[in-house]
Amino acid sequence: MGDRAFERTIIRDTPERIFDVITDYAKYPEWANNVKDVTIERMDEDGRAGLVSYRAAAMGRSAAYVLEYFYGTNPLRVSWRLAQGDLVRRLDGRYVLVPLEADPTGPRTEVTYELEVDISMPMSGFLRRRAESRILRNALEDLRRWVEDGAQIST
Repeated sequence: MGDRAFERTIIRDTPERIFDVITDYAKYPEWANNVKDVTIERMDEDGRAGLVSYRAAAMGRSAAYVLEYFYGTNPLRVSWRLAQGDLVRRLDGRYVLVPLEADPTGPRTEVTYELEVDISMPMSGFLRRRAESRILRNALEDLRRWVEDGAQIST
């Protein structure tokens, strides 16, 4: 069983726009620091990515994994589970977007990133928690920077 961790941040944009950035998986190599390559393997019946292959830098190595995405009825949430991976046995998670009251600079959204990771390499609990914390923090910081700098969405 993997460890479950979460991190939150505030991003200055609407939840709908942030959701569009999060689900534009083909653009991840442009802004997600450790993601090197993305291939959309399957679309769902609504035209959204359902199965996505990734190649990413992980712990000084290249990791390959495939995530299956679920959207449900909540338009401000996306979740995924690991379908296949070489360095991980579990990489399940979700983004949850909560609109906040706008301030003078514009709309704001609380973004929560939850992740459950089980790495197949032997690793102490301390190192595992530290790696998870770094993954979460970096992912949210990369996302915040990309959105707030005016990310362009694929069409």
